[in-house]
Amino acid sequence: MNVADRLSFFPALYNVTENPKMGMWLLYITIVALSILVYKLGFAQKLPIAKSIMIYFFLAAGCTILTALGIFLPITEGLVVAALILIIYKIRLHQSKKQQAEAK
Repeated sequence: MNVADRLSFFPALYNVTENPKMGMWLLYITIVALSILVYKLGFAQKLPIAKSIMIYFFLAAGCTILTALGIFLPITEGLVVAALILIIYKIRLHQSKKQQAEAK
């Protein structure tokens, strides 16, 4: 059984089987960036700088586990879908608030 056939899209894109060190770093950076984007779009609140640093530290630490799982599971693809849904939601929310402001 070939391991390369079981990889999800992003690990296959980053050639994790041929160049594991660089591929895993690229996968980790992608997962961290998408996690930060999803957090900022959906869950972030105004916090003091020390608390924000702690949140991003633990987010990056948790992404190491997601990177290990993301080799065979569609973790990165799920984060892309979540980011797209939140982007669409934010655009619609902004348009709705703009229309309400113009109506007044």
